[in-house]
Amino acid sequence: MALKTPIFEKRSFLKPDETRTFEKGQIEVFEFAGSTVGKITLQPGWRWSTSLKPVAKTEYCEEAHFNYILSGRLHLQTKDGRSLEVGPGDVMKLTEPHDSWVLGDEPFVALEFEAARTYAKR
Repeated sequence: MALKTPIFEKRSFLKPDETRTFEKGQIEVFEFAGSTVGKITLQPGWRWSTSLKPVAKTEYCEEAHFNYILSGRLHLQTKDGRSLEVGPGDVMKLTEPHDSWVLGDEPFVALEFEAARTYAKR
């Protein structure tokens, strides 16, 4: 069995490798130690079905998400009608087609560990 090369690395979230913007939101993408992580910021009034559906060209968001929520609140609803609300301090995993929207007047900010590589990519 081959030994893995040790990694001792740090990055600043102030300097993303790429920033993808879309209606009422953005994702800052960081390639880090062989992995990709994103910081998603969604403004009040953002909704996947109006802000990103034109980019994705699918009826629902089909990305799998694994998020840690930093601030704001988001409502998620699966294609079959189940719903979930997430907020600061929550960890969320979702692998089903869904719609989502920001709740309230505060921006929603989360770290994305699964879909960052492809989310909102044109």
